[in-house]
Amino acid sequence: MINAQDFKNAIVSGANNIFKHQNHVNELNIFPVPDGDTGTNMCLTIMGVVENIEKLSKAASVPEVADAVSYAALRSSRGNSGVILSLLLKGFAKNLKNRSEIVANDFVTSLEIGVDNAYKAVSKPTEGTMLTVARVAAEKGRGAVEKGNNFVTVIEEICKGAREALADTPNLLPVLKKAGVVDAGGKGLCLILEGMFSYFRDGVIVSRDINSLSFADDDKFKKETQKFDDDIRFTYCTEFIVSKFVNCNFNPEVLRKNLQKIGDCVIVMHDDEVIKTHVHSNNPDKVLGYALSYGKLISVKIDNLEEQNKQMINKSANEEVGVVEKEVKPEKALGMLAIATGKGIIELFKSLGCDEVLEGGQTLNPSAEQIANAAKKVPAETVFVFPNNKNILMAAEQAKKLLKNRKLVIIPSRFIPQGIAAAIAFCGSYSEEDNFAGMNEAMAKVKTAVVTYAARDAEFGGFKIKKGDSLALLDGKLVLVSKNHFESIKQVLKKFTSGCESIDVYYPSDLAYLAEILPSEVKFDPAIDLNFVFGGQMPGEVLISLNF
Repeated sequence: MINAQDFKNAIVSGANNIFKHQNHVNELNIFPVPDGDTGTNMCLTIMGVVENIEKLSKAASVPEVADAVSYAALRSSRGNSGVILSLLLKGFAKNLKNRSEIVANDFVTSLEIGVDNAYKAVSKPTEGTMLTVARVAAEKGRGAVEKGNNFVTVIEEICKGAREALADTPNLLPVLKKAGVVDAGGKGLCLILEGMFSYFRDGVIVSRDINSLSFADDDKFKKETQKFDDDIRFTYCTEFIVSKFVNCNFNPEVLRKNLQKIGDCVIVMHDDEVIKTHVHSNNPDKVLGYALSYGKLISVKIDNLEEQNKQMINKSANEEVGVVEKEVKPEKALGMLAIATGKGIIELFKSLGCDEVLEGGQTLNPSAEQIANAAKKVPAETVFVFPNNKNILMAAEQAKKLLKNRKLVIIPSRFIPQGIAAAIAFCGSYSEEDNFAGMNEAMAKVKTAVVTYAARDAEFGGFKIKKGDSLALLDGKLVLVSKNHFESIKQVLKKFTSGCESIDVYYPSDLAYLAEILPSEVKFDPAIDLNFVFGGQMPGEVLISLNF
């Protein structure tokens, strides 16, 4: 039996445990593109909960704590894993309304309600995922309660069931077995439960200190979690501006290739007078050495990415709950909200009539509350939302529950080009129903190719992939792997454009040259309208909209 303060402390302990292990969870993502944010999404979701319950007085009751958990879990939920976690946590609020203390049966029943909520929220529940881990944990807990076990033993059995289910996930999902990993969301849930168990068993709140590794599962995991931030491959972000007067034969490609040998996220921009460069590396001294070979340094900026990451996570968690946004009064029937990243892409959505554009996307999933707050700024009674990413869809659905004076209608765009097509199809004088149908029809005529770099070694979709390889995906399916990024882009345009009416190529700053080179490198059907648009998305990533 536990009281309200025990419940609060256990949640903090669970949150701290996933906080320090989040990068290990991220690394379990099997898809080779840079989307490994399961751990981050779960961490930010539960840290929003912690921020809210820490505002409660020491005299807060069990129902008050449960309500605070539910309130914050909904608002801070982000990404599919974060939304599922929020639904599990909301089960406690539903079950603990009239409790002064929590007994083992209460805890298990709350978890069961949360599992039921989560399964219902997922359109096509897949076994071998976080859902399975939660369900088996609840079943194991129910069995322990029926045997008359005490509270600590029941929680121990819940953790045991979660670990057993996690270990079995590769047997349920062959793609996990092939990659040699367990489910990332399931691992995150195990970490949270183990952190809670630490408090229930010993009265010890797991430290948030990244170097405190008392809950490492094994030696291999301990070594992984000792790395402060596996998701950040290089420690320093180095930017410099140099005047071009030493090297008159400046070749941006030579500088770019040299920097790519010691780092990533390389951007080289120049005009007749200066060179401006950005790179992530572990050797800023070498970066500056290259800079000095081209001329006199005008400015230098070096940031520690690990420290920035810690500050960003703390800031996001601390600001997530209780943010009050000014709500504008609806002045029209219909409006649009897009979720996107990249300066050019954001400006494009605005030019197409989107009232608001919320910055977010791959590895930058906005929370349900952030989506709801952005919708409050749209001066319309009904707001069409373009998530433009499959990992934002569930959070967008949760955002509906946070709005009273507006109706959110989710247009299920999974890619930026789909959202653009939907925005083009919008007509303010049409009805909500006609717009919904027209937008979905427009999206069906678009295929999206994404050319990017592999974030990790993997075997996926029949391909053996090395970190740094160029990848091409068509509507999310991996179709091509190459060592040459430019060649990947060319191959996409050669192989998948038959029957297109038009092609739109959205490029980032470091690939601005594509507009000059590609038309002569690839022979297109003269009837196909080819357009190049500055998107400003993450370096190296090219979005290709194939419009049929």
